[in-house]
Amino acid sequence: MSTLTLAVRDSSTMLRRNLLHARRYPSATLNLLLTPVMMLLLFVYVFGDAMSAGLGGSGADRSDYVAYIVPGILLMTVGSTTIGAAVYMAMDMTEGIIARFRTMSIHRSSVLIGHVVGSVLQSVMNVVLVGAVGVAIGFRSTDAGVLEWLAALGLVTLFSLALTWIAVGMGLSSPNAEAASNSAMPLILLPLISSAFIPAETMPGWLQPIAEYQPFTPAIETLRGLLLGSEIGHNGWLAVTWCLGLTVLGYLWSKALFNRDPK
Repeated sequence: MSTLTLAVRDSSTMLRRNLLHARRYPSATLNLLLTPVMMLLLFVYVFGDAMSAGLGGSGADRSDYVAYIVPGILLMTVGSTTIGAAVYMAMDMTEGIIARFRTMSIHRSSVLIGHVVGSVLQSVMNVVLVGAVGVAIGFRSTDAGVLEWLAALGLVTLFSLALTWIAVGMGLSSPNAEAASNSAMPLILLPLISSAFIPAETMPGWLQPIAEYQPFTPAIETLRGLLLGSEIGHNGWLAVTWCLGLTVLGYLWSKALFNRDPK
């Protein structure tokens, strides 16, 4: 059996293990899904009229704000879901299963690949569910064709892959699951200071650079442009650059932590 065949076989086994773990503990997935859903409902039904008035400059049409906020909430869903990858990775490291895997004749990278692919699949599934909630409360994407929808799916998948590798590194570097959850909190906090809820140019001057020079804002603006037909500009290549850079960084960091000798 070739090295590639062995890697694919073992990675598939680890992927099934992680998907079974998620199925047996649905409460963990549900908790990660509830945060973006509650944020969506809160900002639409509590702050929606005031926010839409600020966006349009006159009048208060909540549907305008629904269209604006849903793309940001979708990528916030990716950030919240990947926290689970950090927690599960830390649990595997502290509960002894990784030590057992080290003694077995399996491809070493398959453990990491199983966690990453499983988390990406859960992220995409959660994005679909949150998107369904958005449609139920009035979100419509009338300007997006087949190519735009495929590009949007590709962006969500790539963004999820990038954040998952970073989350896996956080889990490997944490002493326990609680610490992993805390270290991954920026993945939820960063969207709050991005263009997810209000345009970056309307923020205070000192906050605008934080909103602009981070991965969530260009990804959100790109997704918003694909779904709503708004101007994407330079945000497209910025989003892809952020995703590729974080993927490479997270992969190298996670691999280095996983391959180090246990203490």
